[in-house]
Amino acid sequence: MTPLWTASEIAAACRGIASADFNCQSVTFDSREVLPGALFVALKGETTDGHRFIDAAVAAGAAGLLVSTPVDAPHVLVDDTFLALNALGSTARDRSASLRIGITGSVGKTGTKEALAAALARALGRDAVHASVKSYNNHTGVPLSLARMPAEARFGIFEMGMNHAGELTALSALVRPHIAVITWVASAHREFFASEAEIADAKAEIFSGLMPGGTAIIPRDNLHFERLLAGAAGAGRIITFGLEPGADVVAETFTLHPDHSQVMARIGDQRLGFTIGMAGRHWINNALAVLAAVWAAGGDLAAAGLALADLSDLPGRGSRLRVQAGSGEALIIDESYNANPASMAASLAVLGDVTPAGTGRRLALLGEMKELGDLSDQFHADLAPHVVAAGVESIIVVGNAMKPLAEALSAKLNVKLVANAGDALAEAETLLSADDVLLVKGSNSVRLGEVVAALARRQESQA
Repeated sequence: MTPLWTASEIAAACRGIASADFNCQSVTFDSREVLPGALFVALKGETTDGHRFIDAAVAAGAAGLLVSTPVDAPHVLVDDTFLALNALGSTARDRSASLRIGITGSVGKTGTKEALAAALARALGRDAVHASVKSYNNHTGVPLSLARMPAEARFGIFEMGMNHAGELTALSALVRPHIAVITWVASAHREFFASEAEIADAKAEIFSGLMPGGTAIIPRDNLHFERLLAGAAGAGRIITFGLEPGADVVAETFTLHPDHSQVMARIGDQRLGFTIGMAGRHWINNALAVLAAVWAAGGDLAAAGLALADLSDLPGRGSRLRVQAGSGEALIIDESYNANPASMAASLAVLGDVTPAGTGRRLALLGEMKELGDLSDQFHADLAPHVVAAGVESIIVVGNAMKPLAEALSAKLNVKLVANAGDALAEAETLLSADDVLLVKGSNSVRLGEVVAALARRQESQA
């Protein structure tokens, strides 16, 4: 097997000194993710130092280490491991002939990334497509994702996130995408921006690193379309997507179902009918962004449509699981990975489209939304109409920031405000009955994914 990196290649890329010859098949900066044959990068952060976990990495089978302090194991010594990781990512970018696609957005970027990877792989095979894993989309995750890209990859798909102006400029300069996609602009990370328009400008920074002649893909239906269009002015080509008839990639008709959607789309002068294996109107938008990117990349649109039909069970982003509840089972809609006002409303709409069996109820377990600044109370209270419209009968809300929502709903339905995920689990276990449908969603730091995992383990113990 051709190694991903050799010690000499790492040393040359990072201007370091190799202590011995070694080959690596993967790269990570998390000792818990080390597999046999990995390169472990010992990053120094604000709260911890990766050098503390070298013994654990070696014990897990790391073939080599990237360090700034000499160690008694095969390694490459550099002055700064963060700068070295960026250099490794840049070298991976430049040694590959892959077509690189960058994706950002206030909502939908991870799901769109996963769907796009599946769409391109459907025609070419999984080995032809490299994509960032999880939500590795920040100043450490993006260079890591680049560093993991095999030289022979035909496509590289990179998610890019931000919560401050200027961050996407740096990430786009590192990735240098041939195609850059903005899924949507909404009030995420509002704490750090004076207006949603400023968020749009910050998202448009992804176009600053486009390769010459590169393609910018933007949502035609978004309130900030004109700002995004202005931000993409330097692109060689601009593709728009959405429901507006003037979009280049447009959903001419669509039908929403409780667990999927059916769409007839026009892509340029082509028409494609397809199914999306994920529920919700927001997935229409994501799917159109995927088709726009496949079209821009010269990919197989028919194969992309088949891949979208197979899409399902994205953990924390809409996957569905059945858990033991009372004398039967309840359905969990797992949207626990993250939340902002737009994605909360979209997920509640999905819940409203599901009709519980028998005497089942629609329930919600919602965690507070972070980084909303002075508008936090308003954004949380404004979720109330969406909760009511979804037909929720009982709701558990988690975190002090959820108090305005609890107060807005107190006269309309049964509300329980709790402090943390542990208390939320206890309440959910008491609340759930057979045939109930429970939506779980909140900012990642609220850790509602642990609630979903605990409920799933209960089901496994009953099997």
